[in-house]
Amino acid sequence: MNVRRFLKAPNASIFTALKLTTTMKNALLLLLFVMGIAATAQVQTPQPSPAASVYTVVGLTDVKIDYSRPSLKGRKIFGEKDVMYPHGTIWRTGANAGTKISFSDDVKVEGIVVPKGEYLIFTWPGATEWTVSLYKDLAIGGNTSAYDKSKEAANFKVKSEKLTAPVETFTITIGDIAADSKSAKVQLAWEYTSVKFKIEVDYDAKVMKSIEANTKVNPGNYLQAAVYYLENGKDIKQALDWINKAAAENPAFWVLYQKARIQKAAGDKAGALASSKASWEGAQKAGNRDYQSMNEELQKTLK
Repeated sequence: MNVRRFLKAPNASIFTALKLTTTMKNALLLLLFVMGIAATAQVQTPQPSPAASVYTVVGLTDVKIDYSRPSLKGRKIFGEKDVMYPHGTIWRTGANAGTKISFSDDVKVEGIVVPKGEYLIFTWPGATEWTVSLYKDLAIGGNTSAYDKSKEAANFKVKSEKLTAPVETFTITIGDIAADSKSAKVQLAWEYTSVKFKIEVDYDAKVMKSIEANTKVNPGNYLQAAVYYLENGKDIKQALDWINKAAAENPAFWVLYQKARIQKAAGDKAGALASSKASWEGAQKAGNRDYQSMNEELQKTLK
């Protein structure tokens, strides 16, 4: 092949310029195809600190954490000397570009109001207490040397706990969700150390707005609205009005059970007992032992 001749023939095709036979054309096409793959392909190997995400809903608020997970690999991590992160020094709380936490609504973190949005988590490990910061400037990533205290959204201290067994790979979880879904705790765990901080949410205003809008367009929402009012100590007369409408529309055993609870809260024990008995009978016919049991417990408080 005369490459120089080919380069001087811009108006000719590659095959014409090189005067290739069909077999040679096919071989060249295969070669070009293989070269194209080689030019774009990259060798993939496991990352030393793999990426991870943890997500949950607390109340009605989305909470998500994105981070990278370094491993011990025989190293000492926290302590006074000869460790990766000595006590009192800033840590990006993970590896690579740092750890991000986001909230879909305004929250409280360890009692501090934090507006909805995304933040970096920085920490200062200690022997028995850690300092934790939520940082507003995402641009610095994991660059702790660029940390500017004026850009903190929150800064607080939390107690650390000693674990009985080591955690090999740095792990963040969101757990300890309260029964009323108004709070949860973020846990950082690595080596023999665990640290937790509390997140609190307020969903009442959002629920009340939803109730106001949706009970007007869908009477089927009366049940949820009535139960919410009951369980959050709101206007019991309004709850009773809604549950009566819900039961009139659908006198199912699960609706009658809630009606009995609301009647009890309104001081109508006789009405509550009648509703509970009707609910129990409906649950028995449906073979639902859970609601039979709940009604039996409720009826004990009505006698």
